[in-house]
Amino acid sequence: MIDIHAHFLPEISQAEAATVNRERAPWLRIDADGEHGQIMVDEREFRPVYRSLWDADFRVRELDAAGITTQIVCATPIMFGYGWEAARAADWASRMNEKAAAYCAAHPKRLRWLSQVPLQDTALACHEVSAAKRCGAVGVQIGNHVGDRDLDHPELIHFLSHCANDDIPVFVHPWDMMGGGQRMRQWMLPWLVAMPAETQLGMLSLILSGALERLPASLKICFAHGGGSFAYTLGRVDNAWRHRDIVRKDCPNLPSSYARRLHVDSAVFDAGALKLLTDVMGVDRVMLGTDAPFPLGEQQPGALIQSCDFLVPTDQQRLLAGNARSFFGL
Repeated sequence: MIDIHAHFLPEISQAEAATVNRERAPWLRIDADGEHGQIMVDEREFRPVYRSLWDADFRVRELDAAGITTQIVCATPIMFGYGWEAARAADWASRMNEKAAAYCAAHPKRLRWLSQVPLQDTALACHEVSAAKRCGAVGVQIGNHVGDRDLDHPELIHFLSHCANDDIPVFVHPWDMMGGGQRMRQWMLPWLVAMPAETQLGMLSLILSGALERLPASLKICFAHGGGSFAYTLGRVDNAWRHRDIVRKDCPNLPSSYARRLHVDSAVFDAGALKLLTDVMGVDRVMLGTDAPFPLGEQQPGALIQSCDFLVPTDQQRLLAGNARSFFGL
């Protein structure tokens, strides 16, 4: 199995984070037992974590137990730094990419990495993504937006075109979710409601803006968490396109006709949802993604795909490894 969606956060010290942005840059506080810790932002606890997040040897033992041959790791989104001054964010991204390469270095056949970039500055982002590719990155992870700029913004289209032309696969992860404040203050609602919506927003921004008509057909772009709410609501989008000219004004073709320009991971946790996802996207566009090592990820990697009898064995193998091997050139 090849797991295309897993996160890491290196042993960033509080002092190192403070040199970039004291109030917003994350650092890692490891507990005395060496097994657990906290992602910290300044003096605030952001998320409890455990050893797999920063210890590659421990991670590979987990891969052995799960039957995963290769795992592709990427930054935990709090590391992005898109709201910082661009030059500092570029320096940070370069250092984090060095740390990602170091995390994978002892196990080069088991762990591969995606770069991060200072997406708020297109020139710096293009420079860093190509530099990281030369250093061994198999692709790049980006957030689904930068402030108010969605993926259809001309600067982000320029970056995506650069990735297409340089044969760099792109993995899009939701972050900085909409709908904060009191209405989503409990029960992880930002992760359960806003995160799927952010992913759908990213996908529809590319489709309804006509951006996919302008982007090279060679672009490899994959969206996390099964594309969020995209597959379930695509019929609604098609209906709106048919009946409202304001929906189709920039999109020359039926929105669903673009679905198979995009890829998604398999992190949907339900057989019915995976059936719909493969019907909409195609079995060649879905790849195993666990979201390890976080609690919202798939706890038994590959179990959902292997349990689905609507997938013939050859299609199960495509989802478990074959599609990822092709997408990332492994």
